[in-house]
Amino acid sequence: MTLFLLVLLAALVFEYINGFHDTANAIATVVSTKVLSTRQAIFMAAFFNLIGALAGTAVAQTISSGLVAAGAVTMATVFAALLGAIIWNLFTWWLGLPSSSSHALIGGLCGAALGTARGNWSVLIWSDHNAKGAAIGLWPKVVLPMFTSPLLGFIGGALLMWLLMIVLRKTTPRLVGLIFGKAQLFSAAFMAYGHGKNDAQKTMGIITLALYTGTAAGVFNDLPSWLSFLHVSEFKDIPYWVVVTCALTMAAGTAAGGYRIIRTMGHKMVKLQPVHGFAAETTAAIIIDGASMIGVPVSTTHVISASIMGVGATKRLSAVKWGVVQRIVWAWVLTMPITGLLGYAIVRLAHALGH
Repeated sequence: MTLFLLVLLAALVFEYINGFHDTANAIATVVSTKVLSTRQAIFMAAFFNLIGALAGTAVAQTISSGLVAAGAVTMATVFAALLGAIIWNLFTWWLGLPSSSSHALIGGLCGAALGTARGNWSVLIWSDHNAKGAAIGLWPKVVLPMFTSPLLGFIGGALLMWLLMIVLRKTTPRLVGLIFGKAQLFSAAFMAYGHGKNDAQKTMGIITLALYTGTAAGVFNDLPSWLSFLHVSEFKDIPYWVVVTCALTMAAGTAAGGYRIIRTMGHKMVKLQPVHGFAAETTAAIIIDGASMIGVPVSTTHVISASIMGVGATKRLSAVKWGVVQRIVWAWVLTMPITGLLGYAIVRLAHALGH
Protein backbone atom coordinates (compact mmCIF):
# COMPACT_ATOMS: atom_id res chain seq x y z
CA MET A 1 0.00 0.00 0.00
CA THR A 2 2.91 2.35 0.73
CA LEU A 3 4.26 1.88 -2.77
CA PHE A 4 0.84 2.62 -4.24
CA LEU A 5 0.69 5.89 -2.31
CA LEU A 6 4.12 6.77 -3.72
CA VAL A 7 2.84 5.95 -7.21
CA LEU A 8 -0.22 8.15 -6.69
CA LEU A 9 1.94 11.00 -5.41
CA ALA A 10 4.36 10.63 -8.35
CA ALA A 11 1.44 10.58 -10.79
CA LEU A 12 0.03 13.81 -9.40
CA VAL A 13 3.49 15.42 -9.42
CA PHE A 14 3.84 14.39 -13.07
CA GLU A 15 0.41 15.81 -13.88
CA TYR A 16 1.23 19.08 -12.13
CA ILE A 17 4.55 19.36 -13.97
CA ASN A 18 2.78 18.49 -17.23
CA GLY A 19 0.46 21.42 -16.55
CA PHE A 20 3.16 24.05 -16.19
CA HIS A 21 5.57 22.35 -18.62
CA ASP A 22 3.00 22.29 -21.42
CA THR A 23 1.20 25.55 -20.61
CA ALA A 24 3.18 27.14 -23.40
CA ASN A 25 1.61 24.76 -25.93
CA ALA A 26 -1.73 26.47 -25.54
CA ILE A 27 -0.78 30.07 -24.88
CA ALA A 28 2.64 30.90 -26.32
CA THR A 29 1.18 32.39 -29.49
CA VAL A 30 -1.55 34.38 -27.75
CA VAL A 31 1.13 35.85 -25.46
CA SER A 32 3.68 36.55 -28.20
CA THR A 33 1.05 38.36 -30.30
CA LYS A 34 0.16 40.44 -27.21
CA VAL A 35 -3.54 39.53 -27.39
CA LEU A 36 -3.37 38.57 -23.71
CA SER A 37 -0.84 39.14 -20.96
CA THR A 38 1.04 36.07 -19.77
CA ARG A 39 -0.94 35.95 -16.51
CA GLN A 40 -4.31 36.31 -18.28
CA ALA A 41 -3.38 33.62 -20.80
CA ILE A 42 -2.21 31.18 -18.11
CA PHE A 43 -5.45 31.41 -16.16
CA MET A 44 -7.52 31.06 -19.33
CA ALA A 45 -5.49 27.97 -20.24
CA ALA A 46 -5.96 26.52 -16.74
CA PHE A 47 -9.74 26.84 -17.02
CA PHE A 48 -9.99 25.22 -20.46
CA ASN A 49 -7.44 22.54 -19.52
CA LEU A 50 -9.82 21.59 -16.73
CA ILE A 51 -12.84 21.46 -19.05
CA GLY A 52 -10.93 19.41 -21.62
CA ALA A 53 -9.63 16.98 -19.00
CA LEU A 54 -13.21 16.13 -18.02
CA ALA A 55 -14.29 15.51 -21.63
CA GLY A 56 -13.35 11.86 -22.21
CA THR A 57 -11.22 8.82 -21.37
CA ALA A 58 -10.25 7.26 -24.73
CA VAL A 59 -6.57 8.25 -24.39
CA ALA A 60 -6.51 7.04 -20.75
CA GLN A 61 -7.69 3.61 -21.92
CA THR A 62 -4.85 3.44 -24.46
CA ILE A 63 -2.24 4.23 -21.81
CA SER A 64 -3.67 1.78 -19.27
CA SER A 65 -4.11 -1.22 -21.53
CA GLY A 66 -2.77 -0.84 -25.06
CA LEU A 67 1.00 -0.39 -24.87
CA VAL A 68 2.61 -2.99 -22.58
CA ALA A 69 1.55 -6.46 -21.44
CA ALA A 70 -0.29 -6.40 -18.11
CA GLY A 71 1.87 -9.23 -16.79
CA ALA A 72 4.97 -7.05 -17.09
CA VAL A 73 3.56 -4.32 -14.86
CA THR A 74 4.00 -4.10 -11.11
CA MET A 75 3.54 -1.14 -8.82
CA ALA A 76 7.31 -0.58 -9.02
CA THR A 77 7.05 -0.53 -12.83
CA VAL A 78 4.53 2.30 -12.73
CA PHE A 79 6.55 4.23 -10.17
CA ALA A 80 9.74 3.92 -12.25
CA ALA A 81 7.90 5.06 -15.39
CA LEU A 82 6.61 8.18 -13.63
CA LEU A 83 9.96 8.96 -12.02
CA GLY A 84 11.78 8.74 -15.37
CA ALA A 85 9.21 11.04 -17.00
CA ILE A 86 9.38 13.56 -14.14
CA ILE A 87 13.18 13.74 -14.30
CA TRP A 88 13.15 14.39 -18.06
CA ASN A 89 10.33 16.93 -17.85
CA LEU A 90 12.11 18.94 -15.18
CA PHE A 91 15.38 18.81 -17.10
CA THR A 92 13.84 20.04 -20.36
CA TRP A 93 11.80 22.68 -18.51
CA TRP A 94 15.03 23.96 -16.93
CA LEU A 95 16.54 24.20 -20.43
CA GLY A 96 13.37 25.89 -21.75
CA LEU A 97 12.78 23.14 -24.32
CA PRO A 98 9.19 22.17 -25.21
CA SER A 99 9.64 18.39 -25.07
CA SER A 100 6.74 15.94 -24.99
CA SER A 101 5.35 14.95 -21.58
CA SER A 102 3.31 12.29 -23.38
CA HIS A 103 6.31 10.59 -24.92
CA ALA A 104 8.25 10.97 -21.66
CA LEU A 105 5.58 8.97 -19.84
CA ILE A 106 5.23 6.36 -22.60
CA GLY A 107 9.01 5.96 -22.88
CA GLY A 108 9.30 5.58 -19.12
CA LEU A 109 6.52 2.97 -19.08
CA CYS A 110 8.09 0.93 -21.88
CA GLY A 111 11.56 1.04 -20.29
CA ALA A 112 10.21 0.15 -16.85
CA ALA A 113 8.19 -2.76 -18.29
CA LEU A 114 11.33 -4.04 -20.04
CA GLY A 115 13.23 -3.77 -16.77
CA THR A 116 10.51 -5.67 -14.91
CA ALA A 117 10.57 -8.39 -17.60
CA ARG A 118 14.40 -8.46 -17.44
CA GLY A 119 14.86 -7.43 -21.03
CA ASN A 120 12.10 -9.51 -22.63
CA TRP A 121 11.01 -7.27 -25.53
CA SER A 122 7.84 -9.27 -26.13
CA VAL A 123 6.19 -7.41 -23.22
CA LEU A 124 5.91 -4.35 -25.45
CA ILE A 125 2.74 -4.42 -27.55
CA TRP A 126 3.98 -3.33 -30.96
CA SER A 127 0.78 -3.78 -32.98
CA ASP A 128 -2.40 -5.68 -32.13
CA HIS A 129 -6.20 -5.40 -31.95
CA ASN A 130 -8.48 -5.30 -28.94
CA ALA A 131 -11.70 -7.29 -28.45
CA LYS A 132 -13.63 -4.77 -30.54
CA GLY A 133 -11.19 -5.05 -33.44
CA ALA A 134 -9.64 -1.62 -32.89
CA ALA A 135 -5.90 -1.22 -33.42
CA ILE A 136 -3.77 -0.99 -30.28
CA GLY A 137 -0.02 -0.96 -29.65
CA LEU A 138 2.99 1.30 -29.88
CA TRP A 139 3.09 1.48 -33.67
CA PRO A 140 -0.48 2.68 -34.43
CA LYS A 141 -1.00 4.65 -31.22
CA VAL A 142 2.43 6.22 -30.56
CA VAL A 143 5.14 5.81 -33.20
CA LEU A 144 3.11 6.50 -36.35
CA PRO A 145 1.30 9.53 -34.82
CA MET A 146 4.67 10.80 -33.54
CA PHE A 147 5.62 11.44 -37.18
CA THR A 148 2.27 12.11 -38.81
CA SER A 149 0.85 14.58 -36.26
CA PRO A 150 3.71 17.14 -36.56
CA LEU A 151 3.62 16.72 -40.34
CA LEU A 152 -0.12 17.41 -40.34
CA GLY A 153 0.51 20.38 -38.06
CA PHE A 154 3.14 21.87 -40.38
CA ILE A 155 1.12 21.32 -43.57
CA GLY A 156 -2.20 22.28 -41.97
CA GLY A 157 -0.77 25.46 -40.44
CA ALA A 158 0.78 26.49 -43.74
CA LEU A 159 -2.42 25.74 -45.73
CA LEU A 160 -4.72 27.59 -43.32
CA MET A 161 -2.39 30.57 -43.25
CA TRP A 162 -2.16 30.54 -47.04
CA LEU A 163 -5.97 30.51 -47.34
CA LEU A 164 -6.28 33.35 -44.85
CA MET A 165 -3.74 35.37 -46.83
CA ILE A 166 -5.84 34.92 -49.99
CA VAL A 167 -9.10 35.84 -48.26
CA LEU A 168 -7.58 38.82 -46.45
CA ARG A 169 -5.34 40.14 -49.25
CA LYS A 170 -7.43 43.33 -49.66
CA THR A 171 -7.95 43.89 -45.92
CA THR A 172 -5.86 46.49 -44.11
CA PRO A 173 -3.28 45.17 -41.61
CA ARG A 174 -4.98 47.15 -38.83
CA LEU A 175 -8.37 45.47 -39.47
CA VAL A 176 -6.72 42.04 -39.71
CA GLY A 177 -5.07 42.66 -36.36
CA LEU A 178 -8.37 43.71 -34.77
CA ILE A 179 -10.30 40.71 -36.14
CA PHE A 180 -7.77 38.07 -35.22
CA GLY A 181 -6.90 39.65 -31.91
CA LYS A 182 -10.43 38.66 -30.90
CA ALA A 183 -10.50 35.39 -32.86
CA GLN A 184 -7.29 34.26 -31.22
CA LEU A 185 -9.02 34.21 -27.85
CA PHE A 186 -11.22 31.40 -29.19
CA SER A 187 -8.38 29.53 -30.90
CA ALA A 188 -6.20 29.67 -27.76
CA ALA A 189 -9.11 28.43 -25.64
CA PHE A 190 -9.71 25.58 -28.12
CA MET A 191 -6.00 24.69 -27.95
CA ALA A 192 -6.07 24.66 -24.13
CA TYR A 193 -9.20 22.48 -24.21
CA GLY A 194 -7.49 20.02 -26.58
CA HIS A 195 -4.38 19.90 -24.40
CA GLY A 196 -6.45 19.05 -21.33
CA LYS A 197 -8.47 16.47 -23.25
CA ASN A 198 -5.37 14.62 -24.47
CA ASP A 199 -2.61 15.19 -21.93
CA ALA A 200 -4.55 14.93 -18.66
CA GLN A 201 -5.84 11.53 -19.74
CA LYS A 202 -2.33 10.07 -19.85
CA THR A 203 -1.99 10.35 -16.09
CA MET A 204 -5.53 9.03 -15.66
CA GLY A 205 -4.40 5.97 -17.61
CA ILE A 206 -1.25 5.43 -15.57
CA ILE A 207 -3.14 5.71 -12.25
CA THR A 208 -5.77 3.26 -13.53
CA LEU A 209 -2.96 0.88 -14.51
CA ALA A 210 -1.61 1.13 -10.95
CA LEU A 211 -5.08 0.51 -9.50
CA TYR A 212 -5.60 -2.52 -11.73
CA THR A 213 -2.15 -3.87 -10.80
CA GLY A 214 -2.83 -3.34 -7.10
CA THR A 215 -6.26 -4.98 -7.34
CA ALA A 216 -4.84 -8.02 -9.16
CA ALA A 217 -2.02 -8.36 -6.62
CA GLY A 218 -4.38 -8.09 -3.65
CA VAL A 219 -2.78 -4.90 -2.36
CA PHE A 220 -6.16 -3.41 -1.44
CA ASN A 221 -7.77 -6.56 0.04
CA ASP A 222 -7.34 -5.64 3.71
CA LEU A 223 -8.45 -2.03 3.38
CA PRO A 224 -11.69 -0.72 4.97
CA SER A 225 -14.83 -0.93 2.87
CA TRP A 226 -14.95 2.85 2.37
CA LEU A 227 -11.77 2.52 0.30
CA SER A 228 -13.40 0.10 -2.12
CA PHE A 229 -13.16 2.77 -4.85
CA LEU A 230 -9.49 1.75 -5.20
CA HIS A 231 -10.48 -1.62 -6.65
CA VAL A 232 -10.32 -1.66 -10.47
CA SER A 233 -10.91 -4.97 -12.22
CA GLU A 234 -11.09 -3.70 -15.81
CA PHE A 235 -8.58 -1.49 -17.63
CA LYS A 236 -11.36 0.41 -19.35
CA ASP A 237 -12.97 1.42 -16.06
CA ILE A 238 -11.35 4.82 -15.53
CA PRO A 239 -12.68 5.78 -12.06
CA TYR A 240 -14.37 9.16 -11.98
CA TRP A 241 -12.37 10.23 -8.91
CA VAL A 242 -9.21 9.68 -10.99
CA VAL A 243 -10.62 11.82 -13.83
CA VAL A 244 -11.50 14.70 -11.49
CA THR A 245 -8.24 14.52 -9.52
CA CYS A 246 -6.10 14.58 -12.66
CA ALA A 247 -8.15 17.39 -14.19
CA LEU A 248 -7.78 19.60 -11.12
CA THR A 249 -4.06 18.80 -10.76
CA MET A 250 -3.30 19.68 -14.36
CA ALA A 251 -5.28 22.90 -14.08
CA ALA A 252 -3.31 23.82 -10.95
CA GLY A 253 -0.03 23.12 -12.73
CA THR A 254 -1.13 25.17 -15.71
CA ALA A 255 -1.98 28.07 -13.40
CA ALA A 256 1.60 27.93 -12.10
CA GLY A 257 2.81 28.75 -15.60
CA GLY A 258 5.82 27.73 -17.64
CA TYR A 259 7.50 31.00 -18.53
CA ARG A 260 10.77 29.50 -19.81
CA ILE A 261 9.01 27.43 -22.49
CA ILE A 262 6.60 30.25 -23.35
CA ARG A 263 9.62 32.36 -24.35
CA THR A 264 10.95 29.58 -26.62
CA MET A 265 7.62 28.75 -28.25
CA GLY A 266 6.21 32.24 -28.58
CA HIS A 267 9.20 34.43 -29.23
CA LYS A 268 12.28 32.50 -30.32
CA MET A 269 10.95 30.28 -33.15
CA VAL A 270 9.24 32.88 -35.32
CA LYS A 271 7.74 36.35 -34.94
CA LEU A 272 3.93 36.10 -35.03
CA GLN A 273 0.97 38.43 -35.50
CA PRO A 274 -2.55 37.53 -34.23
CA VAL A 275 -3.59 36.04 -37.59
CA HIS A 276 -0.57 33.69 -37.47
CA GLY A 277 -1.36 32.73 -33.89
CA PHE A 278 -4.96 31.98 -34.84
CA ALA A 279 -3.89 29.75 -37.75
CA ALA A 280 -1.35 27.81 -35.68
CA GLU A 281 -3.63 27.29 -32.68
CA THR A 282 -6.68 26.33 -34.73
CA THR A 283 -4.72 23.80 -36.77
CA ALA A 284 -3.12 22.22 -33.72
CA ALA A 285 -6.37 22.12 -31.72
CA ILE A 286 -8.27 20.34 -34.52
CA ILE A 287 -5.54 17.68 -34.81
CA ILE A 288 -5.29 17.13 -31.04
CA ASP A 289 -9.06 16.99 -30.53
CA GLY A 290 -9.40 14.45 -33.35
CA ALA A 291 -6.63 12.31 -31.88
CA SER A 292 -8.26 12.43 -28.43
CA MET A 293 -11.54 11.11 -29.80
CA ILE A 294 -9.86 7.99 -31.23
CA GLY A 295 -7.63 7.40 -28.20
CA VAL A 296 -4.29 8.45 -29.72
CA PRO A 297 -1.92 10.05 -27.15
CA VAL A 298 -0.29 12.63 -29.43
CA SER A 299 2.22 15.19 -28.26
CA THR A 300 0.59 18.61 -28.01
CA THR A 301 4.11 20.03 -27.97
CA HIS A 302 5.00 18.48 -31.31
CA VAL A 303 1.75 19.49 -32.97
CA ILE A 304 1.68 23.16 -31.94
CA SER A 305 5.42 23.57 -32.57
CA ALA A 306 5.05 22.18 -36.09
CA SER A 307 1.96 24.33 -36.70
CA ILE A 308 3.88 27.46 -35.69
CA MET A 309 6.71 26.44 -38.04
CA GLY A 310 4.24 25.87 -40.90
CA VAL A 311 2.57 29.23 -40.36
CA GLY A 312 5.94 30.98 -40.10
CA ALA A 313 7.17 29.33 -43.30
CA THR A 314 4.37 31.02 -45.29
CA LYS A 315 6.01 34.37 -44.56
CA ARG A 316 9.34 33.06 -45.82
CA LEU A 317 11.43 30.06 -44.83
CA SER A 318 14.04 32.30 -43.27
CA ALA A 319 11.39 33.71 -40.91
CA VAL A 320 11.62 30.47 -38.93
CA LYS A 321 14.64 30.39 -36.64
CA TRP A 322 15.85 26.95 -37.63
CA GLY A 323 18.59 26.87 -34.98
CA VAL A 324 15.92 26.96 -32.26
CA VAL A 325 13.87 24.41 -34.20
CA GLN A 326 16.89 22.09 -34.30
CA ARG A 327 17.17 22.15 -30.49
CA ILE A 328 13.46 21.39 -30.17
CA VAL A 329 13.65 18.47 -32.63
CA TRP A 330 16.59 16.98 -30.72
CA ALA A 331 14.46 17.09 -27.55
CA TRP A 332 11.66 15.32 -29.48
CA VAL A 333 14.00 12.59 -30.76
CA LEU A 334 15.69 11.95 -27.42
CA THR A 335 12.63 11.96 -25.15
CA MET A 336 11.46 8.35 -25.50
CA PRO A 337 14.93 6.71 -25.58
CA ILE A 338 16.15 8.65 -22.53
CA THR A 339 13.01 8.16 -20.45
CA GLY A 340 12.98 4.51 -21.50
CA LEU A 341 16.53 4.11 -20.21
CA LEU A 342 15.62 5.96 -17.01
CA GLY A 343 12.58 3.75 -16.41
CA TYR A 344 14.63 0.61 -17.10
CA ALA A 345 17.50 1.71 -14.85
CA ILE A 346 15.20 2.66 -11.95
CA VAL A 347 13.45 -0.73 -12.02
CA ARG A 348 16.74 -2.64 -12.24
CA LEU A 349 18.13 -0.60 -9.34
CA ALA A 350 15.02 -1.45 -7.30
CA HIS A 351 15.56 -5.14 -8.12
CA ALA A 352 19.21 -4.93 -7.09
CA LEU A 353 18.15 -3.43 -3.76
CA GLY A 354 15.73 -6.29 -3.20
CA HIS A 355 12.46 -4.53 -4.04
